[in-house]
Amino acid sequence: MTAPAHCLVPYPDSPVPNAAEGPLAGLAFAVKDIFDVAGYPTGCGNPHKLAESGIKTTHAPAVQRLLEAGARFAGKTVTDELAFSMNGKNAHFGTPRNGGDPRRIPGGSSSGSASAVSNGLCDFALGTDTGGSVRAPASHCGVIGLRPTHGRVSLDGCMKLAHGFDTCGWFARDLEVFARVGAVLLGEDAVTLPERPRLLLAEDLLPLTAPAVRDATGALLQHLGLQPEPVAAMGLPSDDLYWAFRHIQGLEAWQNQGEFLRRYDVQLGPGVKERFAWSSQLDEARVAPYREIRQAFTAHFDALLGSDAVLLMPTMPDVAPLLESPEADLEDYRNQSIRMLCLSVLSGCPQLSLPLLRIDGAPLGLSLVGPRGSDRSLIAFARHLMA
Repeated sequence: MTAPAHCLVPYPDSPVPNAAEGPLAGLAFAVKDIFDVAGYPTGCGNPHKLAESGIKTTHAPAVQRLLEAGARFAGKTVTDELAFSMNGKNAHFGTPRNGGDPRRIPGGSSSGSASAVSNGLCDFALGTDTGGSVRAPASHCGVIGLRPTHGRVSLDGCMKLAHGFDTCGWFARDLEVFARVGAVLLGEDAVTLPERPRLLLAEDLLPLTAPAVRDATGALLQHLGLQPEPVAAMGLPSDDLYWAFRHIQGLEAWQNQGEFLRRYDVQLGPGVKERFAWSSQLDEARVAPYREIRQAFTAHFDALLGSDAVLLMPTMPDVAPLLESPEADLEDYRNQSIRMLCLSVLSGCPQLSLPLLRIDGAPLGLSLVGPRGSDRSLIAFARHLMA
């Protein structure tokens, strides 16, 4: 008998009508519990947020579009607390089961959504990605996940963490299902990649990964018959990009959640508590130099990709850590991961993680990064790659 996935929030059932017909008819989807769904509270992985939420009376627009396209709502999923973590371990609501390797963390903060898909409880699931919260669990759980172009999918009716970085993404096991969801949520591309785009390999990111990841990536590219051009994707020192992300995210997280945390003296779990404490010390003057770093990096990255290139890279520096890993080790892994994940965040470009790698029985994603606005043609290229 399969162990319970612990990924769905145990709210009382409330009817959520969906269209009888449409491009997503016959598919069931779950929703990260930071999106509003009428008839349900929005708990955001925190007991205080849950207590103040009340029952929502309208759907978030992204949820509404899926229902109108015929998809059936299957439940709300556990999220890391206030979406400010990457491990998938919630101190209040537990850890969803990683369907790709139950020995390991699922990754967060969209942990419950990736768990629901990887355990076969729904066909696809909504998540959000601020610093890696779709791409990390997609890689860890062995499913497909997209961080879309920043601002492309509505985040109205969704809890804000860092508004300059927050995106609405989703997970699926099947690329055809994934593409159907993309057609509903994304609309038409602003940039259309050629059928055979220029392929680039983020050579400067490979030293950030475990040796087994480098070996597996090289073997996969050879198996697929791909010969991408090695490039320096970062363009700036890794530390500069890491701290630019951390400072901008931290300031915006405190702007969006600081008043709530102070008003209720909210008791936060490990890791999340320390990150918000650090964020509370930031101000615009301290963060301004890091916004300049972001601008410089974005200019470099835009020139690198142009309108016709796809950058290839491992999604994460390694397979998911084991569940019993100490908190300090998980924080180290998170910080190492940010150095890779922050490229799409700072640039606003779409990044699609595909479950093409496996190491010691554990899944790992290979990512495709495209120019801003190329999301659907990036998915189309992935279909060609996985055919």
